[in-house]
Amino acid sequence: MTNNEGSATLVSLRSAYAGRVWTEPGEMAPFLSDWRGKWKGPALAVAQPANTDEVAQLLAWCHAHGVAVVPQGGNTGLSGGSVPEAGSVGRRLPLLLSLTRLNRVRHLDPLNNTLVVEAGATLQQVQDVAREAGLLFPLSLAAEGSCTIGGNLATNAGGVQVLRYGNARELCLGLEVVTPEGEVWNGLRTLRKDNTGYDLRDLYIGSEGTLGVITAAVLKLFPLPAAQVVALVAVQGPDAALQLLTLAQQRTGASLTAFELLSDTCMSLVLHHVPGTRRPLAEASPWYVLLEVSVHGDKEDAQIRAAQTMEDLLEAAMEQGVVTDAALSTTLAQFEALWALRENISEAQGAEGPTIKHDIALPISRVPEFIARTDAMVGAAFPQVRQVTFGHLGDGNLHYNASPAATGPLDAAAKAAFLALEGPLNRLVHDAVHALGGSISAEHGLGVLRRDESARYKAPVELRLMQRIKAALDPAGLMNPAKLLPETPLAHRP
Repeated sequence: MTNNEGSATLVSLRSAYAGRVWTEPGEMAPFLSDWRGKWKGPALAVAQPANTDEVAQLLAWCHAHGVAVVPQGGNTGLSGGSVPEAGSVGRRLPLLLSLTRLNRVRHLDPLNNTLVVEAGATLQQVQDVAREAGLLFPLSLAAEGSCTIGGNLATNAGGVQVLRYGNARELCLGLEVVTPEGEVWNGLRTLRKDNTGYDLRDLYIGSEGTLGVITAAVLKLFPLPAAQVVALVAVQGPDAALQLLTLAQQRTGASLTAFELLSDTCMSLVLHHVPGTRRPLAEASPWYVLLEVSVHGDKEDAQIRAAQTMEDLLEAAMEQGVVTDAALSTTLAQFEALWALRENISEAQGAEGPTIKHDIALPISRVPEFIARTDAMVGAAFPQVRQVTFGHLGDGNLHYNASPAATGPLDAAAKAAFLALEGPLNRLVHDAVHALGGSISAEHGLGVLRRDESARYKAPVELRLMQRIKAALDPAGLMNPAKLLPETPLAHRP
């Protein structure tokens, strides 16, 4: 696009849309680079609509002028799905659509346990609104203070309580969506049962903005637990952790709300890089599990029952030789300190140096096999790599990350050499995931990061069906181009 063409397009945009638009490079810069600083691309402008009608105006204008749209929520994603494509030379620049001003709570129905909220509301805002009403919205992520509900739904976010409550998809009853042509679909139904045809809601959830723009959602709310107890326990390996998970589910049922696995490498990184943290157990262990029990009812009675439930579970686990040591929370400060050991792993790994991340899902029963098999293959093929493994064992989602084996600061050459391993390391890890019936993207989405890799592992018929859906709902190909689906399908390799 020439400067004259760009200027004329902006004049047309401003004549069709009177809302907030940023066009100066300094104003647009924060929106055009992802949270990790890994992806950055140019845009015609950054538009910040204040309501659904303004979103519809913008999309109608983009459709009429052949301008692509990149929807963006809090821009906290880890797969490059919320920023423009880099290297758009010769192409018309896209419009970056920031939805953070669509942040109103439209309706809370405590009897129906539903909340209607706009897409730009932060996850923290939604949690707080629910809690003020004595209810719970259980989606919980490290970025909850800045990630938005629209982004959570667009990527089908997970988090630490999927074991009990499910992904974002399971927490949403209805959507309001603006189509690529600028039409508004009002699907804000607050029903648990609605068998009246294709479930359009499920098409848009997890579509990463490639089919339309989510502008509002109906979210499920739940009773707020009266008491929660968390324990950090030492186990000898993932096999023992899986035995503990089975025992915990048998003994606690739906009271088990989180079950996290982390290696001692993770623990050591947190203790080294995060001030104020300490190991709550007397001795180090090769692996740890952080598990949480939540109980409802009278607050005082619930606290006693939660603690007793956890104590009985851990006593049985120790008698069976599954657990070697444990630390339980008895105060809010202890509860938060134990969770901090898990929640600060990513921050600590980043402080240690460069990382190569893998967000994978496996059948829960095959997680120990995957770790043992893949650790051995990585160790043999890449001795310069140290695995940093943690994740949501309760739902089979592992963050199977890599750091340099050498500790301490790396010079530029050593850092570049490590990052050059990303391609072959990804292939090894993802082939191992695929061989065990897993997925190479559990909760972060495909975006740009996993777009082409994912196509390697999908059956041709699956890719064709996805491409047909894209062509049917976005025939001009204007919605978040070059994300999620490869522009040129890759050959399928089993």
